[in-house]
Amino acid sequence: MDEKELLKLQNGSDIRGVAMDEVEGEPVTLPPAAANVIAGAFVQFLANKLGKDARKLKIAIGHDSRLSAVSLKEAAIQGAMGLGARVFDCGMSSTPAMFMSIVFEDTQMDGSIMITASHLPYNRNGLKFFTATGGLEKADIKEILKAAAKLSPAVVDIGDVEQLDLMESYSAYLCDKIRKGVNHEENYMQPLSGMKIVVDAGNGAGGFFADKVLKPLGADTTGSKYLDPDGRFPNHVPNPEDKEAMASIKKLVQHSQADLGLIFDTDVDRMGAVLSDGKVISRNALIAMMAAILKEDYPGSTIVTDSVTSDELTEFLEGKLHLKHHRFKRGYKNVINECIRLNESGVISPLAIETSGHGALKENYYLDDGAYLAVKLIIAAAKTQVEGKTLASLIEELEYPADTREYRLYIRGLEDYKTYGRGVLEEFKELAEARGIQVATPSYEGVRLVFPNEGWILLRLSLHDPNMPMNIEGKRRGDCEKLAAIAKELVSGFINLDISVMD
Repeated sequence: MDEKELLKLQNGSDIRGVAMDEVEGEPVTLPPAAANVIAGAFVQFLANKLGKDARKLKIAIGHDSRLSAVSLKEAAIQGAMGLGARVFDCGMSSTPAMFMSIVFEDTQMDGSIMITASHLPYNRNGLKFFTATGGLEKADIKEILKAAAKLSPAVVDIGDVEQLDLMESYSAYLCDKIRKGVNHEENYMQPLSGMKIVVDAGNGAGGFFADKVLKPLGADTTGSKYLDPDGRFPNHVPNPEDKEAMASIKKLVQHSQADLGLIFDTDVDRMGAVLSDGKVISRNALIAMMAAILKEDYPGSTIVTDSVTSDELTEFLEGKLHLKHHRFKRGYKNVINECIRLNESGVISPLAIETSGHGALKENYYLDDGAYLAVKLIIAAAKTQVEGKTLASLIEELEYPADTREYRLYIRGLEDYKTYGRGVLEEFKELAEARGIQVATPSYEGVRLVFPNEGWILLRLSLHDPNMPMNIEGKRRGDCEKLAAIAKELVSGFINLDISVMD
């Protein structure tokens, strides 16, 4: 396939494209032939990385519930087998499980491929890759796509490809974590007996959590919904950031009178939750909850988050939990890599987490794993119940901004939009300083303007698109509107920046 077209499929450290010709104006960009050569190029990449003959590599390939998943998976299997690799078909899987296929002693894969496009619309799909060191970097993806352009699609009989029920092993791994974490002396095997936990999988790949994790541990999962895989996502988007999705799990918890509700994204690398009182645990609340759970084992440690977290979260982490808050860049690979860097430098950092729900723990291979976050939450719920407390009590001192806004300012008519965007940030900072506005230092992403009594403004450059997201938070009613007016004045002079969304 054409190198230029293949390179367009790169989305940071993942590959994503249109896989089904069902939406007008969205032609297919990720056909099975592309998955075939990309998988072959991954085998080449892995052989070079490990210094092994491609014919001695073991590769696991799985997929989520998308309608295009099976055809892309079969093409990827052909591509990998065409280079001589020993391939295992894992069927319906989660993204974290695909990484664990490398870790588990009884599988010990050299690498793995997950066919998924996370929460994107049903006509999209993509590929994620893992090696023993975790997910690939942006530069690795570019290298693979360039190599794929030099390959022809492999035509291989995959009728005898080896099958691997990876989700059985992964579910058993999660069950073991919960049993050991709760450590119920009288009922070790079913430590969740007496607890009601409902799951909303949004028809993605997360339905296993109810049937293969919660039920075997004794939990009552009656009332769980949308556990059956359906690639058209007919009920709601499987996305913990989506308001409709969170309303769905909240309604489910209240209707079922459950102790806890869990919701996953399509490939289960993200999670959101709802407590028995209807309190939604997502974004800042999810970060605060996970930090509160971890603080006993990691006192005084550093929590790495993305750049758009609230000041109120910082006050909770540092003032109430006596931890350190390290605001870094957007992008789950960015926060994970920063967490790894800190630990390698001697700074204890147990958690890297984004407001989107992506969360990785040092104790879990720095793996972006929504199911593992759910495991930590469930263990804490069981323990607090024994103590006569509630999960809500862990974050009862967390405060929230009065108002939040996000604008996406489109950069018009420029191919090199990143250079232009960086210039906008420099001038934006200079204009703010000239007006006596405090600029936060250090700022690892964009320019953050601090208004101690009103809130903050953050202008940054999008990771992948020609736009500049602007986030604003106000401490009291009316502050956000006041800050938005100031922000609009500061960006009004940039000719190629469309600020009409701020009108």
